[in-house]
Amino acid sequence: MATPISIERNLLVFIIWACLGFLGLGIILEGFSRDTWVISAMGVTLIVLAFSAHIVVNGVFDTGFTRGETALGMGCYGLLGLTFIFGAFTGKLSMSDLYSGLILFGVLALGLIVYLATRHGLRGAFSQFHIKSINTETDPNEGRK
Repeated sequence: MATPISIERNLLVFIIWACLGFLGLGIILEGFSRDTWVISAMGVTLIVLAFSAHIVVNGVFDTGFTRGETALGMGCYGLLGLTFIFGAFTGKLSMSDLYSGLILFGVLALGLIVYLATRHGLRGAFSQFHIKSINTETDPNEGRK
């Protein structure tokens, strides 16, 4: 059963992404339709604000991103990235759309690096991805059982 604190945190995160995230996505799409990268950059700014607000909520509630939030974020980033790459290779992107996409993915990638560095420190951020080996001095197959 979920505690009232976790419900409150989940509600805040949902409200942040429902308001700022979807508004930012709408503005990015408007920038794509008008072929103006400045409008798309404003949408990217709103998405960065939503990500920052999510980090603040996590800090207030002394939690990190849940596994579901991480999976959703990485899945959306990957799907949007593949769509962007496909559009770039087919030649259907204007220069404005290309710049808008590069700004979006560059800022989000930089935001991930900054988040990991501030949340876990530089050494801890590397440890989030690095699998530590098991002490295998006695038996080299000890960790494989």
